[in-house]
Amino acid sequence: MQRARSRLQPILLTAEEHGQLLSWSRNARRVGRSLARRARIILQCRHGHPNRRVARRIGVPEQTVCKWRQRFIAERVRGLLDQPRSGAPRSISDSLVEAVLAKTLHEPPPDTERWSSRRLASELGISQRAVLRIWRAFEL
Repeated sequence: MQRARSRLQPILLTAEEHGQLLSWSRNARRVGRSLARRARIILQCRHGHPNRRVARRIGVPEQTVCKWRQRFIAERVRGLLDQPRSGAPRSISDSLVEAVLAKTLHEPPPDTERWSSRRLASELGISQRAVLRIWRAFEL
């Protein structure tokens, strides 16, 4: 005797949600592969297909489909976006980054052409590595 398979309820999308998901699924380079994949998962789930079938079509584990289906139902489109990750809080404030950039770009040092990372660090009271990280982040 074969067990009857229950179909999941289809996910109902508003026109705005559908448009947003289509846009994300087609622009993986712009939005990132993971967000594009999540959008494709939800677009497949809207037809009421079982998680296993969606997982096979998209090429992800069944648990991944289950996770994003549940998150979408709970939080809608916002639920597909990346959540903040745990980790150490930032040690360099935005105002300090601004100060490093302002000094580097708009205030030349008194006796040389440009700032050295050591000199700028001692001027602002931060580490040389912090200055170098900021310069790297802004490609200076």
